[in-house]
Amino acid sequence: MNELLMEGLSAMLIGMGTVLSFLCLMILAMNVMSRVVGKLNEIFPEVVPVAAGAKTKSVSSSDDEVAAAIVAAMFARK
Repeated sequence: MNELLMEGLSAMLIGMGTVLSFLCLMILAMNVMSRVVGKLNEIFPEVVPVAAGAKTKSVSSSDDEVAAAIVAAMFARK
């Protein structure tokens, strides 16, 4: 029984060690790729097109409009 327990423990440690090393390697690779993409974004910036005559939405702080939107959403679900 002792031999079987030791084999199980060694298999568990090998499996958990493999998973831990893979996760550490994956975190390292993600950090490296994040830095590479950041540097590439500095070298080749992406141009964001702006539509001509586009208006920005004004933020309304009116409580009446918010209440009306909530009531409309409640009745739309039924």
